[in-house]
Amino acid sequence: GIMALTALALRTANASPKVLWLVSALGIFGAALFYGDAVITPAMSVLSAVEGLEVATPMLKPYVLPITIAILVVLFVFQRHGTAAVGALFGPVMMFWFTTLGALGLWNVVQHPSVLVAINPWYALSFCLEHVGMAFLALGSVVLAITGGEALYADMGHFGRRAIKWAWFAFVFPLLYLNYLGQGALILADPKAIESPFFLLAPDEMLLIPLVILATTATVIASQAVISGAFSLTSQAMQLGYCPRIQVKFTSEREKGQIYVPNINWLLLLTVIIVVLGFRSSSNLASAYGIAVTLTMMIDTVLAFVVVRALWHWSWPRAALFLVFFVVIDFAFFSANVIKILDGGWFPLALGFTVFALLSTWRLGRKLLYERLQKDSVPLEAFIDSLAAGGPHRVDGTGVFMTAEPSGVPRALLHNLYHNKVLHERVVLLNVVTEDVPHVEDQSIRIEPLPAGFYRVFVRYGFKDDPDVPRVLEQCGALGLSFEMMETSFFLGRETVVTMPISGRARMAYWRQILFTWMFRNADTATAFFKIPPNRVVELGAQVELS
Repeated sequence: GIMALTALALRTANASPKVLWLVSALGIFGAALFYGDAVITPAMSVLSAVEGLEVATPMLKPYVLPITIAILVVLFVFQRHGTAAVGALFGPVMMFWFTTLGALGLWNVVQHPSVLVAINPWYALSFCLEHVGMAFLALGSVVLAITGGEALYADMGHFGRRAIKWAWFAFVFPLLYLNYLGQGALILADPKAIESPFFLLAPDEMLLIPLVILATTATVIASQAVISGAFSLTSQAMQLGYCPRIQVKFTSEREKGQIYVPNINWLLLLTVIIVVLGFRSSSNLASAYGIAVTLTMMIDTVLAFVVVRALWHWSWPRAALFLVFFVVIDFAFFSANVIKILDGGWFPLALGFTVFALLSTWRLGRKLLYERLQKDSVPLEAFIDSLAAGGPHRVDGTGVFMTAEPSGVPRALLHNLYHNKVLHERVVLLNVVTEDVPHVEDQSIRIEPLPAGFYRVFVRYGFKDDPDVPRVLEQCGALGLSFEMMETSFFLGRETVVTMPISGRARMAYWRQILFTWMFRNADTATAFFKIPPNRVVELGAQVELS
């Protein structure tokens, strides 16, 4: 969602470069914070569920951390298989989970019905008026009761408004509310139950172990959702140019959104294990959790304000009312969580700033690299005109040259001429552009014939589309430009970035040059990213200095 908001906000017309940079930076930082969420959610969710073993049998306390880590390892190892096979079980399991929550809460409410007066909002208001400081601090814990709701609404793009609305208001929200009322009733009846109010809701000790198993299963499913979100976010960041190309695997033949990113998966697992061993309890992790979610919400609000004002042309009073209303709520929750920074809230911020440095460095580095390559580019029209005066030897077949700038001659073509002294009978310059929209459907391929056997092919993708060059060439046949794959060679430029110590007003700091060079060298090849047959690819390299 935040990547889509950022893409929309960057389409603001007549905005100054500084405003666009600020919008882009906010979007990148919000996305970076999500990776912190993707680390903390599995750690805290699974750990809090397994901690129920302590309630059932205190003797099991030493085994809580090992069991948690074992479950998390199995969860992340399973990612490569995808969720298509077990995804059908998620809905029934979660329905049973929420039904159980409601039933446990209702049982305790029936035992102590006086807790029902808590439904009256006057008690919350009077608490805020009489105990201002404590009410403010309480928001830091209240936020944990509402986090997750934003993920439900994020799924609106998959299931539509009607399904989400009915699922929330008619099922999830009432049962959650019943469970919280039940916990309140239990604590009022027995203040010692504050140690573990959820698991102590069970009316019989024999139900504790099944409840722990059910809670663990539900938290694994919830963790699966946020891990899949990290994969999806990485894929979209690659398409929008915020992240280097890394391997993406599709785990389902029917569901396009089910993907697996190996590098992200193992990095998440390593970080999650470190977090579990470092914080050691779900209560400690709770301090780290709220600040990432609330800050992301506030960034979402600012980006949404830009969209409704600049793109949807809301009036200033209406847009300002929208901004103030949501910022007041978001800032109240965020500021209440700021006091948790020293107790663990520093972790998602540190992780967010680290990911922000990576994404922003890649974005800037690619821009500078593109500008540097543009300086050395030869105009395509002048090059084609020069062939009329007697050019190199033309050989049979088709040469496809991928290029980011269709008006210039690709470097790979110039290097091929310089070293091999030949040019293919038919030369295709393929320009692939990722638009700032999720999907591109109509007129995504355009062919432009040029003199001397040259063609320009323009391909447009959305940031949620999957680039596939062989499929593009197959579709070109219906547009009058057919390809025989065995007679087609793909020429790709393979630049090697060289860092140079810099001084003065440099556009890129030296440490960022080093970081970008490392990311560039470890990026996945264009061959794999665009699904080009490796045996038909010729790579021609060149060294490029960043400055």
